[in-house]
Amino acid sequence: MSLQVNKRRTIRHGRVFDITVENVTFPNGFNVDLEILRHPGASAVVPLLGTDKVVMLKQYRHAVGDFMWEIPAGTFDGKEDPLVCAQRELTEETGYTAGGWERLGAITPVPGYSDERIHLFLARDLAPAAQNLDQDELLEVYPLPLSDVVSMIMQGKIEDAKTIAGIFFALNKLKR
Repeated sequence: MSLQVNKRRTIRHGRVFDITVENVTFPNGFNVDLEILRHPGASAVVPLLGTDKVVMLKQYRHAVGDFMWEIPAGTFDGKEDPLVCAQRELTEETGYTAGGWERLGAITPVPGYSDERIHLFLARDLAPAAQNLDQDELLEVYPLPLSDVVSMIMQGKIEDAKTIAGIFFALNKLKR
């Protein structure tokens, strides 16, 4: 399928992402302006403490007006490597470093209006480190049994897409 982009303009340069409007023509001749959130990319980490606990965050998210259960994650710092981003975010948000890292995969959370890709990693052999939260991060750290985290997903207590994907990718990796 061939989609023609006729015009592209940035309507907002944000702190984390840009918003563009692209005028496109579909193969059937339909022409429309599409608003697209252009994101630099991100990494998320499933931090495994021992063999059966996941270091989870209960983090305030202003957009939804509530606290959400999440795995540690963050946006790339410039052209940062996904693993480097994951390592940085694990330490900053949880106060742990990891001795072992495995790539789990990547997700595109909202392809209908964003090009964001989140790279998922499993972190093992955790050791305490100095937590270094950003000024706009309001969160608490909870090591929870992996089985409890899965139950929380199934009960709808965990709604964050990257967390759900990361946990199920990790479960698959751990079963091998």
